[in-house]
Amino acid sequence: MNLLVLADIDDFHWHGPAGKADLLLALGDLADAVILEAAAAWQCAAIFAVKGNHDSAGPFPAPIVDLHLNTAVLGGLRFGGLNGCWQYKPRGHYLYYQEEAEAFMAPFPTVDVFISHNSPRRIHDREDEIHTGFTALNAYIERARPRLLLHGHQHQERETRVGETRVIGVYGWRTIELSDK
Repeated sequence: MNLLVLADIDDFHWHGPAGKADLLLALGDLADAVILEAAAAWQCAAIFAVKGNHDSAGPFPAPIVDLHLNTAVLGGLRFGGLNGCWQYKPRGHYLYYQEEAEAFMAPFPTVDVFISHNSPRRIHDREDEIHTGFTALNAYIERARPRLLLHGHQHQERETRVGETRVIGVYGWRTIELSDK
């Protein structure tokens, strides 16, 4: 399965290339128009997304599927997701204390691919009091062992293997080829 992954694009329209992907995964801090225009440019059959700390509180427009604390299956793979980042300021959308994220993730089922706006704690996070990862994602990786965990928020392209899980930080856009199990 060919994935087109977007995160943290500070524009209101897609200015990237066109191509062919099976699924668009949006990791937050993206205008809905960017998501929809990229999906059209890449002929994506489906769009799964989570919101970031700079996104509006409104729902995603169709056909975008909101994966926040939900799962969806495509091509025999199970996907799940988590909005937002840690509560680094008193007000805003999709800001959670570490304990809230832990409560969200404790009962979350096992998936093949997990998408999050935020990174796991101490994996790609930055010690600047804004870009701090969620400890709940570390616990989820240890418990559920997803094949792939994709995140944005950190404004850097990084990849780290944690046990059996590939953790990939995306800034802008990239494609990922995901083979069958």
